[in-house]
Amino acid sequence: MARNIVDTLEPRKTIPATLFGIGLGLGAGSLVAASVSALAGYFARRVVTPEERRTGNSMIREVVTDHEGKLWVHFAKDAETNQPGPCIFLTEFDACSIRLSSPVEVPGKPKIVARKIEHVYRGSLEGVRRGYLSGAVYEHPADLGFVAEDVAIPLENGDGPAWLVRGTTHENVWVIGVHGRGARRNESIRALPALAAVGVSTLLMSYRNDGIAPNAADGRYGLGDTEWHDVQSAVQFAKEHGAQQIILLGWSMGGAISLQTADRSELAADIDSLMLVGPVINWVDVLSHQARTNRIPQSVGRFGQWLLSNKAGRWVTGQAAPVNLKRLNWVERASELKHPTLIMHSRDDEFVPNGPSLKLAALRPDLVTLRTFTKAGHTREPNVDPQGFEQAVTNFLSKRIVIRSEA
Repeated sequence: MARNIVDTLEPRKTIPATLFGIGLGLGAGSLVAASVSALAGYFARRVVTPEERRTGNSMIREVVTDHEGKLWVHFAKDAETNQPGPCIFLTEFDACSIRLSSPVEVPGKPKIVARKIEHVYRGSLEGVRRGYLSGAVYEHPADLGFVAEDVAIPLENGDGPAWLVRGTTHENVWVIGVHGRGARRNESIRALPALAAVGVSTLLMSYRNDGIAPNAADGRYGLGDTEWHDVQSAVQFAKEHGAQQIILLGWSMGGAISLQTADRSELAADIDSLMLVGPVINWVDVLSHQARTNRIPQSVGRFGQWLLSNKAGRWVTGQAAPVNLKRLNWVERASELKHPTLIMHSRDDEFVPNGPSLKLAALRPDLVTLRTFTKAGHTREPNVDPQGFEQAVTNFLSKRIVIRSEA
């Protein structure tokens, strides 16, 4: 049996007050250091760990029926529930999935916002009190009338399910949709009307750790530093199935992944250009913003970044390898950009601020076409301004197709 530590001490002596004060200070400092480390570790883990249970904080107050028999969901009004544009309401484990209209005010109830139920994909709102709202409002291309083929892309850890929507006038021009963190391949469905207007083919892919494709060995996001290998596989798949011109369409973290693919892939020369929606241009900027938003002290946020980007942090984050945040910073690497790029980013994006997008566009006006939006939350540009989104996409693609055909 281990002895009590008191039993190992020398006979008690008087402790000077100064030393007693120093001891308290050291003890308090140790507690603070431990707290900082724990919070930084939690922050870092959350960044790279896929969420298996996403409950959401959008509160349902009631479901009402209007005079036409239409059902409306009344939410407690906040920045999320009052976000412009249609959305989808999801409950834990996506057990309930319902497409909702844009928000409208409820007369006499300033703290309530209403959204009409447009389509029930699955589940019921019976007994449901909260969930989360997503801008990826469609679950399958067929929801917008598009015929999609189920295909499988050979990835490093197994086949990644994908949808292929074949084009019409430019079937050999392929756009590969790369979804963002916590999203799935259906995120790119909102772009199909714009892509169909140009007549191109679209491949909506899945990649490691997204809940559809096989997980990576560590089950952690690489923030673009690892996922680009899967997009490279998608590029190879496109080439083998008739693609003669390939454009990457990246959403949020999918933008960071697309940039890494175009930079590091052995197939980079086969990528014509990029289209990025609410992209992560600089992860340090995003992580710093998220720390501030969540009221995490700056020092803790920086330590969290250190844990993500250094080998010593792997035991905390669970990553197989650290993330190279410098390599993911395209403001600093602006001179290395090689592909024509369309950036579509809202000035009101509160999750991934558009500052780095604006800086990259200013630094590389020769390659970057910038289309800014307003009132749209993160990656909600096509929801809030579908006409503006379609115009930006069709103008960019039309020019790229002409350039390629002339070449």
